[in-house]
Amino acid sequence: MKVAKVYSLDDIRIEDAPAPGVGPGEALIRMKVCGLCTSDMIPWYVARKVPAVLGHEPVGVVVEVGRDAVGFQEGDRVFVHHHAPCFTCRLCRRGFFSLCQVWRASHLVPGGLAEFVKIPAHNLRYDTLRLPDGVSFEDGSLIEPLACSVKALRRARAQAGDIVLVIGLGVMGQLNALLARRCGAKTVIGADLVPYRLEKALSLGADAAVDVSKEDLTERMRELTGGLMADVVIVGPGSVDAMRSGLACVGQGGTVMLFTPSGPEERLEITPHDLYFNEVTLVTSYSCGPYDTREAMELIDQGVVSAEQLVTHRFPLEETAEGFRKAKEAGASLKTLIVMDET
Repeated sequence: MKVAKVYSLDDIRIEDAPAPGVGPGEALIRMKVCGLCTSDMIPWYVARKVPAVLGHEPVGVVVEVGRDAVGFQEGDRVFVHHHAPCFTCRLCRRGFFSLCQVWRASHLVPGGLAEFVKIPAHNLRYDTLRLPDGVSFEDGSLIEPLACSVKALRRARAQAGDIVLVIGLGVMGQLNALLARRCGAKTVIGADLVPYRLEKALSLGADAAVDVSKEDLTERMRELTGGLMADVVIVGPGSVDAMRSGLACVGQGGTVMLFTPSGPEERLEITPHDLYFNEVTLVTSYSCGPYDTREAMELIDQGVVSAEQLVTHRFPLEETAEGFRKAKEAGASLKTLIVMDET
């Protein structure tokens, strides 16, 4: 079979590899679509993984089922989460599935950027979902990223009546803004420096979009909110500067959600005095768990989020390198998909 193997973000090769064999409790899928994740565009993050076949937003069709595999059969259209928790450890019992050691050790074989992918028994049992009839393969490829937003909005305690600021309006920022509205936010404000993304946020229902290349975000937030500032700030970029902006824009009793990690060597200075007396909460959200993927699929099935809204570019597997290049651009692009088979 063909795979796209990443050696670096500037060195992605189409190679031949044997199709994975299927053991007891496992399944093999013929890949249909795999989204390119924003995290796989972060150089320091990718450097820890390569060389590897990346791709963790996969959907496909089951073509083989191993002995003792339960719940799936050949022909099923499925989404597969690349990680699945044990459900029994202390962290799982507390709801921190992405900290579970079983979750972190689990993976797909070889990865979503391949013609065929093996679903290990644990992943098949605990976080493989059959797509509803009304959910296309392209829609299904949004389940994992949307699940990350579902978790983040929950941890940020977004609720009806909130003023929500979303910093960074790439595809994840657009998803966060859409979900903030779904949570009942009274006002949703986006911030970015790319005109296309600012316009897209407004077209998807944001109340205001601030071009940070032209306006001071803190001052503009003060104007837009009558001095209240944001109840929830979702900081999309993993830059310390963006995190500082988020802290400057949060109001009393508000929450600043750090959605993307910084590099391991970076440091963020905070003023505990201000956090304390304004009762500001600083929280993070890493990846997603099995309940989040199920909620995400329901939202997609309901039409809250669709590929039509967000997908801007599609490439065949043979052009994965070009797909990565497009996904890295902060231009007129949002979601890039690698499409193996559209039928």
